[in-house]
Amino acid sequence: MGPLPKRKKSKSRAASRLSHNARKPPATELCPQCHNPRLPHHVCPTCGYYNGREVVKKKEKKKAAA
Repeated sequence: MGPLPKRKKSKSRAASRLSHNARKPPATELCPQCHNPRLPHHVCPTCGYYNGREVVKKKEKKKAAA
């Protein structure tokens, strides 16, 4: 039989240990080109720029003929 705890760990003690596991929102920064939020070190999903260069060409939406 392995070692067992001598006393029950209280709920507040257990909860305070688990308090660091809370989910946090992802860190975002503003794109210098279009000023929309994007993830750091990622290509901007709105304009397709990364590090001042256009990496992904965005397709323009076709206008419906009226």
